[in-house]
Amino acid sequence: MKNKVAIVTGSASGIGEATALLFAEEGAKVVVADLDDKGSARTAAQIHNLGGEAIAVPADISTEAGSRAITEKAVEAFARIDILVNNAAAFVIKGLEATVDDWQRSLGTNVIGTALMSRHVVEQMQQNGGGSIVNVSSQSALFAQPGFLTYSTTKAAIIHMTRLMALDLAPANIRVNTVCPGTILTTASLGHIRKLGITVEQFEATEGGQTILKRVGKPREVAQAIAFLASSEASYITAACLLVDGGRTAMG
Repeated sequence: MKNKVAIVTGSASGIGEATALLFAEEGAKVVVADLDDKGSARTAAQIHNLGGEAIAVPADISTEAGSRAITEKAVEAFARIDILVNNAAAFVIKGLEATVDDWQRSLGTNVIGTALMSRHVVEQMQQNGGGSIVNVSSQSALFAQPGFLTYSTTKAAIIHMTRLMALDLAPANIRVNTVCPGTILTTASLGHIRKLGITVEQFEATEGGQTILKRVGKPREVAQAIAFLASSEASYITAACLLVDGGRTAMG
């Protein structure tokens, strides 16, 4: 990834942060995009401490102005865009009781935000002769969980969006793939744990026990899969969905 320019959305914490740091270690110049201005600045500072190049761009990908701003700032700073990781997500976990606002928040970030970021970035990638997009879905897109209607629906949409984008963008030499993480211990997971009223240890025992590997995952483990799909080492892979779930989906 040396001298490649990568935008990673939702990179103030969790999987996005781990991905931004790994990309920087591999030599990429990173655009750290997140609604959380302090968090994005912190991730960019970590990259600088590693001796890498990064800029922090606090913006809302669910808006035309926000997604455009991220793209424009990337080009201003680094003159090109080679990689986009659509990782930002709204963790709206509701069932049929979800309100219109719940649905709009979930769809706005997870689906519309992915589409907007991709559209703006593709315009730049086409000028460079190609690129790679990695969308972050979830194991929740692949099986039913109680009370996950809003979240799982949007994550399922991302998998099919990936296939359609891969087909449409292949003539422009742009590959599009999806990573589907399983249960990963992140800041978002900790928020869900608090809502459940259980301890982290109980959560890890319960969720990890449902996987073949008998543990929950780490953000870095997902970042490594994202980095592979984004890199030239995955040059013959497009429209794929790579599970990083410790075998959870295989357990049914």
